Amino acid sequence: MKPNSVSERLINGLIKENPTFVLMLGMCPTLAVTTSAINGLGMGLTTMVVLALSNMFISMLRKIIPDKVRIPAFIVIIASFVTVVELLLKAFIPFLYSALGLYIPLIVVNCIILGRAEAYASKNGVLSSLFDGVGMGLGFTCALTIIGAVRELIGAGELFGVMVMPESYVPCSIFVLAPGAFFVLAGLTAIQNKVKIAGEKKGKDMSKIQSGCNSDCMNCGESGCSRRMIDETAQSRKEEKSND
Repeated sequence: MKPNSVSERLINGLIKENPTFVLMLGMCPTLAVTTSAINGLGMGLTTMVVLALSNMFISMLRKIIPDKVRIPAFIVIIASFVTVVELLLKAFIPFLYSALGLYIPLIVVNCIILGRAEAYASKNGVLSSLFDGVGMGLGFTCALTIIGAVRELIGAGELFGVMVMPESYVPCSIFVLAPGAFFVLAGLTAIQNKVKIAGEKKGKDMSKIQSGCNSDCMNCGESGCSRRMIDETAQSRKEEKSND
């Protein structure tokens, strides 16, 4: 699979660097709005639209935006798309707008969107940036929908608002409350890690299920994020001195 190809970007966002289950980003809306599957789906799709459009627009302007003001510029672009999406939801899907409430404008400061703008869209072409946003958005949508479905099923006996459990089922209401989000996220993440560890013990290639960087973030040492950050900072300072 070619790097930066459409399929590679989609699989990367869905599996390899899933923003919720792998990178653990965007936890605020993940834990707050997933009281039901429909809320999770709505929030995920809303974020995906903003992510894809902002990625594409930032990539188009990447050679024009001055480096020193890139973060404020990214935020302005993201905020513009969030405003458009918020108004469209309010006009055409009012029940979803009411359910998501304050978390729609908070998409502006969602670390997934700003992170992809800084790490990918500002350095790559328009098409690959667009599908990077779609892939990460789909990964976020799937994660929120799964968490919401589990919480709704256990906490209310329903799925997408339809009763699926027998009448004798007694809902465990804590799962539709705030603590339930932590329980479900922890459980799903534990299952993912269990599958990965079991696969590695059997000699299978489990590289598609990994952390966002190439090493364990708690012990990356000489080869992981901290080392790369030091090298990039040093290189940037050298370039600034040479320009002076």
